[in-house]
Amino acid sequence: MRYNFKAIEQKWQKKWEDARIFEAEDFSDKPKFYGLVEFPYPSGAGMHVGHIKAYSSIEVVARKRRMQGYNVLFPIGFDAFGLPTENYAIKTGKHPRVITDTNIEKFSTQLKSVGFSFDWSRVVDTTDEDYYKWTQWIFLKMFEKGLVFRDNALVNYCPHCKVVLSNEDSQGGKCDICHSDVVQKSKTVWYLKITEYADKLLQGLSEVDYPENVKQQQENWIGKSTGAFVNFELDGIDEKLEIYTTRPDTLFGVTFMVMAPEHPLIDKYADRITNMDAIENYRNECAKKTEFERTQLVKDKTGVKIEGLEAINPLNGKKIPIFIADYVMMGYGTGAIMAVPAHDQRDYDFAKEFGVDIIEVIKGGDISVEAYTGDGEMVNSDFLNGLTKKKDSIEKVIGVLAERGIGHAGVQFKMKDWAFNRQRYWGEPIPLIHCPECGIVAVPYEELPLRLPKVENFEPGSDGESPLANIEDFVNCKCPKCGGAAKRETDTMPQWAGSSWYFLRYIDPKNDNELASMDKLKYWMPVDWYNGGMEHVTRHMIYSRFWHHFLYDEGIVNTPEPYAKRSIQGLILGPDGDKMSKSKGNVVDPLDIVEDLGADTLRTYVLFMGDYGAATPWNDSSMRGCKRFLERVASLTEILTEGEETPELTVPLHRAIKKVSADIEETKFNTATATLMALINTISKVGKMTKSELEIFIKLLSPFAPHLCEEIWENLGHDDFLALAAWPEYDEAKTVEDTVEVGVQVNGKLKNTVAIPFNGEKDEALSIAKADEKVAAAMEGKSIVKEIYVPNKIINFVVK
Repeated sequence: MRYNFKAIEQKWQKKWEDARIFEAEDFSDKPKFYGLVEFPYPSGAGMHVGHIKAYSSIEVVARKRRMQGYNVLFPIGFDAFGLPTENYAIKTGKHPRVITDTNIEKFSTQLKSVGFSFDWSRVVDTTDEDYYKWTQWIFLKMFEKGLVFRDNALVNYCPHCKVVLSNEDSQGGKCDICHSDVVQKSKTVWYLKITEYADKLLQGLSEVDYPENVKQQQENWIGKSTGAFVNFELDGIDEKLEIYTTRPDTLFGVTFMVMAPEHPLIDKYADRITNMDAIENYRNECAKKTEFERTQLVKDKTGVKIEGLEAINPLNGKKIPIFIADYVMMGYGTGAIMAVPAHDQRDYDFAKEFGVDIIEVIKGGDISVEAYTGDGEMVNSDFLNGLTKKKDSIEKVIGVLAERGIGHAGVQFKMKDWAFNRQRYWGEPIPLIHCPECGIVAVPYEELPLRLPKVENFEPGSDGESPLANIEDFVNCKCPKCGGAAKRETDTMPQWAGSSWYFLRYIDPKNDNELASMDKLKYWMPVDWYNGGMEHVTRHMIYSRFWHHFLYDEGIVNTPEPYAKRSIQGLILGPDGDKMSKSKGNVVDPLDIVEDLGADTLRTYVLFMGDYGAATPWNDSSMRGCKRFLERVASLTEILTEGEETPELTVPLHRAIKKVSADIEETKFNTATATLMALINTISKVGKMTKSELEIFIKLLSPFAPHLCEEIWENLGHDDFLALAAWPEYDEAKTVEDTVEVGVQVNGKLKNTVAIPFNGEKDEALSIAKADEKVAAAMEGKSIVKEIYVPNKIINFVVK
């Protein structure tokens, strides 16, 4: 058969779409499979090869599941709110709605051109009013339960995008959108209390099938630690400075304390502090630094001793100095720390810089050289002296703290509450109202969605205010409680909002009355397999798990965890081995490949190129090898013979069925395709195959190269879809050869190879070997001293 990929691919894409064969059926009697990919942000640049790889794993699994008789839900949608579209709108003067619709149409066409088997009847768009109505609805449910609050805080602010960013969106001190430097700014911020769900998010990881590195990253991000809260009194003042420590056993070694420069106690007791000018100068310097610069960078130790305030060590009563330093943040813990320089290197360096005492409380190191951070016997620690186990020391000191009323056991999390607002236009309006009489009031549910007003100017205000603040018709409203004059909240939600529950809306995308029908949720949830990038496991995945746990607690969904299984794809690097970027000129456009070599070649190569979870460089030569492989597959129709079985192909075919089936489940797509390439070499050597054998071959290949395989299926006389045909099954007995070639040695030297029955009896194997002419000649006139037989591997005769 001639391989005309352009005609074949257009033909089968239309046939699949017309027959709607990839649409899932609610409440089918078949077993269900819900496969999910991270829905794309529809940028103007369109699809890149990373999208192809990201979607191809669940695509292959979904096609296999359909052939295994499953009712498959494999949906697609668009995560379309966000700064890139709004920035482009500001630059071009086009409305974000127009830009978004154009980009979604372009993206959809591109996805279809690759032949992905998405259910296009369930597409969601986070910017659609019928969708974000329910995003707002979930937010209001959280507001009702006290999980939404407002606070003044130092925030990460991008001067270029004019927007507040969460820690997750400003890692490394850079804006996640434009990569500009982020600065610290004092601002009123809306938060979601994700920390209330920290324990549930940790516990839930034991109930899901995620790769260990994904679990580890989430655990580290949440950062649960156990320790103690301890109160240090301020000397001469009726005031306590609370700190949290994971090492209360080292309290006798505390020789100074450090407070965040922004700590409110500094202003409260400013009249007692004799060096406020120095402190104010230091505060001003800190305000210019990002959180990353203050806490993460390896840098010289800076700080200012507070003259006029001293703390008292609660266990030994010693007075200790208090410093301010940039590495202590008000947003972490209590905004103050105790310092044990003998056993913490950062404290040690600080103490050396500022001439503070260093007292050893754990034996084992040389504190004249560096801090000792290992375990050992407690010393200089009163009632702890002589203890050698850290756990025992911590338990004992926490008991004493509680007994004396100066502290208690506690838990802290590294994860902070989620900064949940943006001062931009293109996002979900936050459905809250500010009333001078009633305070903050929720928009009534029956008024949802609270729609984005149509505006001409999307520029954020120079003071970081949302463009919505300038629209009087939107801002001014009546309080739903008292009917008095009130004002709407003008901030919008972050882009992560819509992606925190999209997998639920796929289940019931046209429901006007509820987020999704509970009956449908019970049928489809949880997501059976979710694939995505490693970059989203500590933001999107934690956020969406948080929302889902909340909805479960409210009885709105039926499972505590949204995703039963998660897999990760690696990056596709440029041909030069570097990350693809336009500036480097190493970007590969997948649509060029579809045009020049065909979608099936692209699909096959992306999964053949290497370990699915690893970063792999693009290789044009290898890709063209995949095209030649598909051309050879097309030509198999020319070597068909009558009959049901070609004996020489029985074992290779059954082995391939076993191998490809297992490899798909283990995301070993490269070895699955390599198995089929090896099989076609075997077929070529044999020179013939039957129709039923070719049908098995194209069934195995069809999840990878579905267009070509459908065309061959039709050429073989079928009038149904291969995509819905039964997945082949192997016979274990037929995966093993009847005979095996083994070497025959005489006195350790190879004389010949012979065919013997696989797993046959020793006597039979030896008899066959002795009957071989070359072996017999080598042993002629000699006595056999020993006969060695390693089953299915080797025979050795020792003679003299």
